Amino acid sequence: MTRARQDRVLAVLVRERDWVTAATLADALGVTPRSIRSYVTGINARAVGAVESGPLGYRAAAEATAALRSQAADAGTPRDRLHTIVRALLGGADGIDVYETADALFVSPATLESDLSRVRGLLGGTELTLERSASRARLVGTEAAQRRLLSRLAHDEMDAGAFDLQALRRTLGESSVGPRAFGPFKAELVSRLSGLGYFVNEFGISDVIMHIAISADRVAAGRALADIGAPASAAQDAIAGIIDELALAHLDVQLGAGDRQHLATLVLTRIVAPGATDESRAPLDPEVEQVVADVVAEAASEFLVDIVAPAFVLRLALHVQNLRLRAREQAWSRNPLTRSLKATYPMIFEVAVYIASRLHERLSIPLLDDEIAYIAMHVGGQLERSRHADHLLTATIVCPGYYELHELLRSSVDRSLGQAIEVVEVETRVDPDWASIDTDLVLTTIDPAIAGDRFVRIQPFLTPADVERVQTVAGRIRRGRRLARLRAELERYFDPTAFVRGLDVSGGEEAVIRRLGGTLVAQGVIDGDYLDRTIERERLSSTAFTDALAVPHAIGMTATRTAIAIGIAEHAIPWGDGRVQVVALAAFSESDREAFQTVFEQFVEVFSERDSVQRIVRRGTDFSAFLDELVSVIDG
Repeated sequence: MTRARQDRVLAVLVRERDWVTAATLADALGVTPRSIRSYVTGINARAVGAVESGPLGYRAAAEATAALRSQAADAGTPRDRLHTIVRALLGGADGIDVYETADALFVSPATLESDLSRVRGLLGGTELTLERSASRARLVGTEAAQRRLLSRLAHDEMDAGAFDLQALRRTLGESSVGPRAFGPFKAELVSRLSGLGYFVNEFGISDVIMHIAISADRVAAGRALADIGAPASAAQDAIAGIIDELALAHLDVQLGAGDRQHLATLVLTRIVAPGATDESRAPLDPEVEQVVADVVAEAASEFLVDIVAPAFVLRLALHVQNLRLRAREQAWSRNPLTRSLKATYPMIFEVAVYIASRLHERLSIPLLDDEIAYIAMHVGGQLERSRHADHLLTATIVCPGYYELHELLRSSVDRSLGQAIEVVEVETRVDPDWASIDTDLVLTTIDPAIAGDRFVRIQPFLTPADVERVQTVAGRIRRGRRLARLRAELERYFDPTAFVRGLDVSGGEEAVIRRLGGTLVAQGVIDGDYLDRTIERERLSSTAFTDALAVPHAIGMTATRTAIAIGIAEHAIPWGDGRVQVVALAAFSESDREAFQTVFEQFVEVFSERDSVQRIVRRGTDFSAFLDELVSVIDG
């Protein structure tokens, strides 16, 4: 457990890349600051200089990332011992002798029995069982189920779902296929698939490489998959031939028919070929296409987002069709961007959750957070494509006329800043009427006669420093406007009776939701059904959007009016896979759809800044103080 917590401390520091206090780390892990100090000592003992200490707390050094990824195998750690036992159980039909294995691992039989209990805990949903007969223990189940167990262990070894062959070898054993062979293997596989006209999902194909490594290891040990007997499609045959050829050339393993077809199916569920019309590729299922089109239209109406487009529906339908196949195979695809997508683009992620819930209802596809994150990437890409010019800030260029100087400057501004601002006017007088210029920004080559944050001094020939300065001011103006809107909305939606300081977390997330929701039920804002749906939404995907804030809410805007109940815990509490200190139960009404986007995304933005969170939590001892501090943070 200590080693696992050391790794969690290291992961937080690597992600933050800044000074983090012991108290903040302690809240994140649910331990004391004293424990954090001992964990840091342990980290630096195994990787000298990985964590720096100072008056501001702790910070990851340059060596930290390598230390986090290396995590050299240590037979003394519970996780490595667990993997060693699982490898032994999977290694042969006869299983293991408990006493002999305990001796080999230098632990007592009682410790090994405890480890076997942990193995049983891993078997949920794998179709495997652990059988005991006297001193022998063995796993019973199909080869496919045993491979799924190996896949789960491998993912547990990998940081945030990122593919790591060294971690995979720790799962399979050091005698498994070495990582050097997989670099050329993957490169050639991607090249050959691209040659067939497929677009390759890099995250997905890395997951396929993991399955190929597991298959190669099992086949080399005489544990090949049986031929399923079902006829293969032309697409499966083509890809199976490529995999068979590359496995023999790079891994020196001859795959059987069952493994070839299995791996070809996995590849097909992780690559997309938009507009494919030839017979070598699986056609798009009309049912999937229609369901996706309907769900996208519902999401666009529910959240007022511009995502209804034939090309987007086609891309998402192809992804959902692959997702449906992955669900049947229980071959889920990990997404290393899940955490950052949820924290940085909560509104986009919420649209994806809505789409995922409707797909589950219509197509019976169970969806995990990683799979929802892939849908969020599709949604975000479409919103980026359809973003309107009215999101740009307007600008006036003030550049006294001298030949074509002002024209050259405008051209440079358009080229360098065209995605951030729109130049609507060029003033060439040396004495313009400064007060009458009403654009968001004024880019001027001369000193303005009046002061203001929107005036940016630039050179007649635009320099990189000018570009950076304009972008900084533009970003500040955008954020100020967003937060100003947020302040106005929040003052409408908060209520002193819906504020709870000192949350009781003994009943878990559901109890917290019902405690906060009860304050809104008492006001007639929501009913019990809304709370039930909020709990269902939480089970679908955690609403802990940052390391400090959870925003539980229901799918569907059925509140009589928009309101937010706030709960603050004295110390960080478990929520989903993380820990939070502020819970904001949000109830949105049908008439406030636009407010949903403003409040939801910007509220999360405020609580993504650690210093702001600590200030609000520390000083927000009652409702009045909380609101004052929140508004103060928003106003900067």
